[in-house]
Amino acid sequence: MKTFLRSRHRIGIVMVLLFLFGTAMHGYALPKTPGENASVTKDDALPQAVEADLKGDSGGKSAGSGEPFYSEVLEQWKQKGISAEHGQITVQGPAYSGKSENANTTVGSYENKDNVLVWGAKSDEWIEYDINVEQEGLYAIDISYHPFIGEKYRKPITLNLMFDQTSPYLESRSVQLYRKWQDEMPPKKDQYGDEIRPPSQDVSDWMSAQLRDSGGTYESPLLWHLTAGKHVLRLSGSDPLAIESIKLQAPDPIDDYKTVASKRTGKAAAVSGDPVEIEAEKAAWKNDSSISLSYDNDVASTPYERGKVIYNAINGERWSTGNQEVSWTFDVPENGLYKIAMRFQQSYSSNRSTFRAISVNGQVPFSEMKAYRFPYATGWQGTTLQNENGEPYEFELKKGTNTLTMRVTQAPLKPIMVDLDNIISGLKDRVLDIGALTGGAVDPNRTWNIERDLPDFVTQFRGLYDRLREVEERLVSVNGRSDALTQGMATVEKDMQELLGNINHIAYEADKLTSMQGKLADYLQQLSTQPLQLDRLYIVPSNEDVPKMEASFFQEFKGGLFDFLYTFKPKAKLGNGDKGELNVWVQRGRDYVNLIQQLADEMFTPESGIKVKVNLLPSSDQLVLMNAAGIAPDVALGLSQDLPFEYAVRGGLYDLKKFPDFNQMYERFAPGTWIPFYYNGGYYGVPETQTFEMLYYRKDILNRLGLKVPNTWDDVYKMLPTLQQNNLNLPPVSNAAFFYQNGAEFFEQDGLKTALTTPKGFQGFKEWTDLYNVHAADQQLASFFQSFRSGTVPMGISDITAYIQLMVAAPELNGLWGIAPIPGKMQADGTVARWMSGGVQSGVIFKNTKMANEGWEFLKWWTSAKAQERFGNDIEMLNGQAFRWNTSNIEAFMTLPWKAEDSASILEQWRWFKEVPNVPGSYYLARELQNAWNRSVLDGINPRSSLETAVKDIEREMTRKLQEFKFIDANGKTVKSLNLPVVTEPWKGVEPYVKSGIEADKQP
Repeated sequence: MKTFLRSRHRIGIVMVLLFLFGTAMHGYALPKTPGENASVTKDDALPQAVEADLKGDSGGKSAGSGEPFYSEVLEQWKQKGISAEHGQITVQGPAYSGKSENANTTVGSYENKDNVLVWGAKSDEWIEYDINVEQEGLYAIDISYHPFIGEKYRKPITLNLMFDQTSPYLESRSVQLYRKWQDEMPPKKDQYGDEIRPPSQDVSDWMSAQLRDSGGTYESPLLWHLTAGKHVLRLSGSDPLAIESIKLQAPDPIDDYKTVASKRTGKAAAVSGDPVEIEAEKAAWKNDSSISLSYDNDVASTPYERGKVIYNAINGERWSTGNQEVSWTFDVPENGLYKIAMRFQQSYSSNRSTFRAISVNGQVPFSEMKAYRFPYATGWQGTTLQNENGEPYEFELKKGTNTLTMRVTQAPLKPIMVDLDNIISGLKDRVLDIGALTGGAVDPNRTWNIERDLPDFVTQFRGLYDRLREVEERLVSVNGRSDALTQGMATVEKDMQELLGNINHIAYEADKLTSMQGKLADYLQQLSTQPLQLDRLYIVPSNEDVPKMEASFFQEFKGGLFDFLYTFKPKAKLGNGDKGELNVWVQRGRDYVNLIQQLADEMFTPESGIKVKVNLLPSSDQLVLMNAAGIAPDVALGLSQDLPFEYAVRGGLYDLKKFPDFNQMYERFAPGTWIPFYYNGGYYGVPETQTFEMLYYRKDILNRLGLKVPNTWDDVYKMLPTLQQNNLNLPPVSNAAFFYQNGAEFFEQDGLKTALTTPKGFQGFKEWTDLYNVHAADQQLASFFQSFRSGTVPMGISDITAYIQLMVAAPELNGLWGIAPIPGKMQADGTVARWMSGGVQSGVIFKNTKMANEGWEFLKWWTSAKAQERFGNDIEMLNGQAFRWNTSNIEAFMTLPWKAEDSASILEQWRWFKEVPNVPGSYYLARELQNAWNRSVLDGINPRSSLETAVKDIEREMTRKLQEFKFIDANGKTVKSLNLPVVTEPWKGVEPYVKSGIEADKQP
């Protein structure tokens, strides 16, 4: 018996080693052509735009295959001694030598310049230029360009640069050309005298820019190594622009301050006179419309008006990422030397410094300005730009108009961020090691010997611990002191130290390694933001003292006292309004409220004659309390999809079906969006916005693995072994797709019981749990965005907010990812059912209103295509792309600046949108289904038994609530039925927009 046990143990070790070796080898021998596991037949075809995504030239290595960072490649070039001293090469924009078949290019005039290339890109396109290089070297690239201007064009122009079909480093895949934005000043005021945040106007003109990495992570512009001879430069992108010329030239050298000062001429003399004061909010231009203004009530902030909202500063939280840049113009009376001072606040992350690149008249004056550090402090600070010894820097300015520019930069932190990202990847590999050893099952009765079973594990894990300690020390050095992030890293180090102290116990605590990954990924995300709030700047003659910029203790005390007393001065209360004025509450931010009020005054009131007062609703809890007190509004907007039902069942809302033209409103939206607002024969809410679950995929990684975008779940199941053999996987998926796509409903039509234990319901639950039990999909994921960005998750289902996050925060993935409708189930007629829920926000009319008809007119206007289009465009113009308005009105949705291929995928998924109904007690549904999933997947309990247990718990709570609201009596006998609506057909209302979208895309 002992001999048998010893033999079984040895065989187990051999099998584990073979598995690990096989998995590793798959990473080196990836399939070169799609195999059976990746096939998609023509009958199952996805939208053409998605299918085309995976047919193009990938242009060399990809991020998922370990494409190097620019810093790594630049270091190699420097070690080889490649020179950056050479001549200039200029290529005219119209002189392109090739283009993609779909490239929309013409040569002509644009905005007062003749003979330029007008590239009206609408989808992924490319153009190529032949470059003749006489002298080998490192070249910076400068492009003279003009962005297209209009409501459809708001984002930066993103280009993928390749030389000779190769991207030398990751950052070359995403370089950005920016626009010029200018706030409309002075700000308008509301009826209380408070300023309304001003929108931004696109004031772009012909500009010239040296290409930088889109993340703002390097001090200098990007360089490309070109050997002598002929090269082909390819520019790929989907953003339209006009190009005058492209210059390849030597990078501009920037000396340190001491060298610059020693070279100054006699014109750079010390000067005297009054300082020039610049209000930060009055910038000449900014390169991102989302850099907004903020108001600060510190008594020393200017301008200042007690008790009023005055936008008197640059919003630090919105000026914190990428290459966000703000410029101010000012005049000085004479040539000479000047000091620069500014009043700033940098208190966003405890003890963490922020960095800015500072330019004067378009040039960084000396190297110390490449990444100037602004230290942390709890309040406003006044500072003069100075060296480590407190000696002010002196800047040479010319008489007349000058420009001062400040740009966000992460340059000092970039090496640290790269190392931290590698540590996160290392932890993920260690989790995979433990999973391969234990088979994913934690057996508390088994004893492990990690050093024997995984010979390199301890060395590798200790190496990660040592590297994390080094990262922490370097971060302290760059930051100038310990901060919240380094303290968090120290906590992770302590956890790693404990595991190293009892290394054999780690097999039972692999979840701790996953938790560490999540924490470090969060720290990495925080490092990428550099917030800085700015009140005003001073240009001070070198012979003069810098003005005082901080309030005295007495001024602070006096200002605080007056502000406190001013809070007792009454403004209009939330529940009040003028007689005959429609009272609307909005559960969104102040910018949304102000814009809705502005549009109502401009569009709705003149047409309808109905006056509207829009109020900010801080919390839905406040709505509950005020409704109970009898001071509810007439209309409320921005409510979650559950609230209308909760109010309706208690008699608090107006039944919208009572309006004679309700059916016209109903036709505006997909039937599946109305389901949550149904109660007892009526509809008590109207859809405002909705979010979609979409399939996100990395084009580069799927191409490398020979895989196609999955069309059905069978395609997914066939792909998973290939993904898993390459240490990749599918993240968790919500349950709605599996229930709905199997034809199941969550509740019986009468609304009195669940429908989960029907054959279709059980099939949906089993497929959901089989995804993890049989097909081994990931059971948890710390961050879809971080994992998808790094390439460890090349495919997954997430909502439409992930789209915005990737567009805004992951520009380096330009052209490397796409979205598609979620996988579905093949039907007998050859169609693929893709039913999925998402999420809806709503507008309602309260029951006790005396202005029900006026409220209905307002809701009809607010949800109309005209109002939604205007609001969606204006809110994005005001706050940037991160505020993309996901309207439920499909006509308005089509006017927003989505990429053509992406909107086609969203429209396909829109057809299959179907929300979960609300019934009394249905709040138990999500919790108990998750409990059932835990029992089946984590505890290994039979799926049918687990689901039946969940159904009992759900129906017990439903019975209690159904009795409370008189749907069944105390004996369980039915008194009345809810008669829930059932949606079984995809929405045909999408079809006209699919056709019009295709036609619009074909227009020149």
